[in-house]
Amino acid sequence: MLKLGFYGAAGEVTGSNHLVEGGGAKILIDCGFFQGSRINEEKNRKPFPYKPSEVDGLIVTHAHLDHIGRIPKLVKEGFRGRIFSTPATRS
Repeated sequence: MLKLGFYGAAGEVTGSNHLVEGGGAKILIDCGFFQGSRINEEKNRKPFPYKPSEVDGLIVTHAHLDHIGRIPKLVKEGFRGRIFSTPATRS
């Protein structure tokens, strides 16, 4: 069974951050900045609602800040998994 967590860009268009859990693995899809208001900027400083050290991988869909902006914070807080993207996104 899969479990999906929507921790950004749900009910809004910024801060894309989704966690897929299943088969003993945890994979994030995007880890972006919240943008557009002071309230959203404050969300960027809050702790993640999951333990970054327990995330096995990160899929980056594309290189806009609202999809990648919090990757440094994710790493600083313990993420050590692999990051997957297309070559164009990686560039």
